Amino acid sequence: MPRVTLVGYRGTGKSTVAAVLAHRLGAAWRDADAVLEERIGSSITAVVGSRGEAAFRDMETEVLRDTLSGFTGVLATGGGVVLRPENRRLLRERGRPVVWLTASADVIRRRLAADPTTAARRPALSGGDPLDEVAAALHAREPLYREVADVAFDTATDPPAVLAERILAWLDAVSPEATA
Repeated sequence: MPRVTLVGYRGTGKSTVAAVLAHRLGAAWRDADAVLEERIGSSITAVVGSRGEAAFRDMETEVLRDTLSGFTGVLATGGGVVLRPENRRLLRERGRPVVWLTASADVIRRRLAADPTTAARRPALSGGDPLDEVAAALHAREPLYREVADVAFDTATDPPAVLAERILAWLDAVSPEATA
């Protein structure tokens, strides 16, 4: 089964959809942020707070490189993984197919506000409230997601199971052996 890599801004449902999609494919799945936190023994928020965003991004690149080298399943990446050119190259060269999960800034803000782990696990990289930076970050990152994505799915209205089915149908259309 070929790897499927999910990219998109925080709160677009990457981890949830990855779990459902992996189950339907009979494959394993990984959340790159969870792998990073397990590897370093602390939260991303703690790393960004104590060592800075650059150190976090270095660790994120290392996790991406390692995961794309030895994992064949569904990978949910961190929302900012596309910020580094090296990561975009890795995604294009080793992460395909890359599925971009999208949602509007309003939908993402609602999801983040409703998630009790937002403050603990999702740092505001601008130093302010993570809900305040959503629209600007989406605007800045959209061309980067577009650069690496093979396809995009809006997650605003469909539940994860429906999104997984839509992704499976797309995979079957582009590579029937992927879902066999």
